[in-house]
Amino acid sequence: MPLTLQFQQLDIPPGQRLLIHDLNWEEFEQFLIELGEKRASRIAYSHHTLEIRMPLPKHERAKSLIGDMVKILLEELEIDCECFGSTTFKRQKMGFGIEPDECFYIENHQQMIGKNKLDLAIDPPPDLAIEVDVTSKTQTDAYIRLGVPELWIYGEKELKMYGIENGEYQQIQQSKVFPEFPIIDWVKEVLARSYAIGRSPALREFRQQIRRLEN
Repeated sequence: MPLTLQFQQLDIPPGQRLLIHDLNWEEFEQFLIELGEKRASRIAYSHHTLEIRMPLPKHERAKSLIGDMVKILLEELEIDCECFGSTTFKRQKMGFGIEPDECFYIENHQQMIGKNKLDLAIDPPPDLAIEVDVTSKTQTDAYIRLGVPELWIYGEKELKMYGIENGEYQQIQQSKVFPEFPIIDWVKEVLARSYAIGRSPALREFRQQIRRLEN
């Protein structure tokens, strides 16, 4: 007889991931219910494979810092946005589910004001998604299916940026959201400074740097 396990029986150590294959949409939905909303784990579902990741503290530190850098840029440049954090994006028709570490509606921010529930049949994808330590094709496939125009992936002390071209992600050197700024270099510098002097001073330095460029 097939073995049936409850999610509560699974123990995923920080920094590790669990892959569950041959999972249909109804089973995926049930897993989301069992996982609940108040959890540290992140999920990705594509091609009938569910990936559950348990991030390390350094992961949370990096994703928070990069997300704060984006918020500072948007604020200082007076660009309106709606931040949706690690919201679950899923659509049965396309067979995917994904939870970014951070995501932002910028071009389509007005359409998302006040939204507490997403309907991907009518709602647009976020303009920018951020992931840290992505090692699985399941995750990037889900972002392609969602149609996120720009994806930032931070890993191995380096930020890589991707834009969709001909239905696939191609690495880009200049952000389409912030085309005038050296985002890759800035992320490296601010993360290094945060380890040297602390998160808040590093972000204050970054904000001052932006203001100097504007003046």
